[in-house]
Amino acid sequence: MKKKTMKLASLFFAATVALSMLSGCGDSSGKEASEENVSGSTSAEKAEESAEQTGEEPAISDEAIIKAAAKAGKVGNWGLGNEYEVLALLEKYGLPTEYLSEDFTMDGFDDDSITLASAMTYNELGLVQNDYDGGYGYGDSVGIIDMNDQGVAMLEDNIFCTRKFTEENPNTVAAFLYASLKGWEYAVANPDEAAEICYKYGSSVSAEHQAYMAKEVAKLVTTDMSGNTVSDIGKIDDTAMEQTLDIAKKYVTLDDSDANTALQAITLDDIRETSFFETAKASDGSFDVEKPEVSIQLKWLPQAQFMGYYVALDKGYYEKAGLTVKIVSGGGDIAETTAVNNGTVDFGVTWVTNLASANAGGMDLVEIAQIYQKSGLVLVYKPENFQ
Repeated sequence: MKKKTMKLASLFFAATVALSMLSGCGDSSGKEASEENVSGSTSAEKAEESAEQTGEEPAISDEAIIKAAAKAGKVGNWGLGNEYEVLALLEKYGLPTEYLSEDFTMDGFDDDSITLASAMTYNELGLVQNDYDGGYGYGDSVGIIDMNDQGVAMLEDNIFCTRKFTEENPNTVAAFLYASLKGWEYAVANPDEAAEICYKYGSSVSAEHQAYMAKEVAKLVTTDMSGNTVSDIGKIDDTAMEQTLDIAKKYVTLDDSDANTALQAITLDDIRETSFFETAKASDGSFDVEKPEVSIQLKWLPQAQFMGYYVALDKGYYEKAGLTVKIVSGGGDIAETTAVNNGTVDFGVTWVTNLASANAGGMDLVEIAQIYQKSGLVLVYKPENFQ
């Protein structure tokens, strides 16, 4: 396999930097088959069932792959706050919670120095599978272990603001949420168009990868951790949030001992508010907003990870709700929780873990909608390395 090197435009890098700065270490209906949640090979367990039916040599199980890679010391992750799901997975199988540090390429996967590598379905997975510019071209030969299937998934991108802002500007919060959700609904129904809109607003990745990313992000927005189709985009799933919070409490270590103690005491009521979602869903789109000009801080550069906001802006949904909205790119040392907390911006996009850690450190942030309903983190491997 020809080796290609590329600095990945890792869309969660800014969020992980923000978390590392903070922590110091770092109505659903219908059923979709879990193998439709990600592109590429089905899990080894499903392959094993298929092999039994066809009489072929059975594939090695996910558990055996995880244990073999861990024993060889070749499980990879970026750290900086991305590692908690991997730590929970290793502990699930009674393995030492150690991993190799991945850089922001997939070269370690390519040269086999990492045989079980972390990848986001909407980013690195596309690069190892596809052969467009920056891709590694492994196609459907790549094996995938999904954190959602393993029961160790954590929720990612949400919309949040300060609790004080919700109290002082309730109509503005409802209007912003109403228009943003319309943007997301349109984006997931029209991912190719949404990708083009993101590219127009300054995409940080190629048009081909942007189109791939939009389709994969749509799956994370419309499918929950159990594989059920989500019809109410943005609805807060308390069960998924509780699972995320439980894993965070177990594995997140904050520099401040008082913050660590505070994190253990945090409940869902401390980090989410569902009334604005209900108000937005019941609205006819007319709002008497208190603050007509607002802004939202992203976690990274313009790309399909945030396509709902760009679609809402481009289609005029914010304007129709009585708002002028500025979308602020993330990146570098920008911490979205800090930017929202100090009033630099009004809204932000972050992870549940980030928000809980920020509140443990003294902020008073509140999630008002959960855009991603499942984790995008998977572990990828070459099946031939485990035969």
